[in-house]
Amino acid sequence: MPSVFVSYARANDPQATQVADALRSAGFQVWRDDQLPAHRSYSDVIQERLETADAVVVLWSAESAKSDWVRSEADAARARGTLIQATLDGSKPPMPFEQIHCAILTDWDGSKEEPQWLKLHESVLALTGVEENEEEAPAFATTLSIIVLPFTNMSGDAEQEYFSDGISEDITTDLSKISSLEVIARNTAFAFKGKSPDVAELARKFGVSHVLEGSVRKSGNRVRITAQLIDGRRGGHIWAERYDRDLTDIFEIQDEISEAIVDALKIKLLPTERMQIEDRGTSDAAAYDLYLLARQIWITGNHGDRRREERVIQICEQAVRLDPDYPEAWALMAIAQSNLRYG
Repeated sequence: MPSVFVSYARANDPQATQVADALRSAGFQVWRDDQLPAHRSYSDVIQERLETADAVVVLWSAESAKSDWVRSEADAARARGTLIQATLDGSKPPMPFEQIHCAILTDWDGSKEEPQWLKLHESVLALTGVEENEEEAPAFATTLSIIVLPFTNMSGDAEQEYFSDGISEDITTDLSKISSLEVIARNTAFAFKGKSPDVAELARKFGVSHVLEGSVRKSGNRVRITAQLIDGRRGGHIWAERYDRDLTDIFEIQDEISEAIVDALKIKLLPTERMQIEDRGTSDAAAYDLYLLARQIWITGNHGDRRREERVIQICEQAVRLDPDYPEAWALMAIAQSNLRYG
């Protein structure tokens, strides 16, 4: 399957996600920065993907133009002759890329017939060597792959959304540590939050063999999590379970879900993979709950808003008071502090 590398500044940019999904639904294997495996060096993976990609689509915006990473990726693609450019907000590509043609997707609504999208699409076809009449939607996957849909918040309280989202993200992260299992990126999966997609269509669209969905109900010190693993081709349940536990057992529940999926898919974990999955960074459930809240504020808040950074710092400080050795909480607090200092 022809491969396309998509480069842009913000991992959760909805326009960029729309472009990547459109290319994927057109039959291309698409890789984005947010699909970086948890166990590998960022720069090593980026270089490897750039060198093997048939086409590199750089999506310029005011923010992308200031990003050293995006400019570096664009430069590497230009040197290899695989560069395709588009602007998401009307911003011109920075020097020296302004001399290369750039599609304008400022007002693109996802239509496959829009002239500027057709222009970009034709460039991708030309670089990948795919004939227009050969283009097909991805078939069902023949290798083990999975998309983890956002778990539904059943708590009856919208403010508990951070917890169900956090559980979904952490299960995605756990599964991404398994080398024999391909996992669709979190941002792609979260495009279906609040929706009830047809599993077979979803599996075909993203070329995955399995779909994981579930729900979370958190009340006081109790949590109920349901999860079900679905065969993407047939739509039948391969495995399903419900967990009614104290909140202090949240880590055991996550481990059990990951292990159940591994068993259902008949995957043999490497010792290092098992250790990585079981490493939660903390054993304190209250600290973990605070970290999930801080992470949700970080993801959904407005970029550059001081109040976002200050709130994240406050919550992370509470988390590290409960567990002074919680690396994820320290790291998120450091990012927020850096943004305040240099923003």
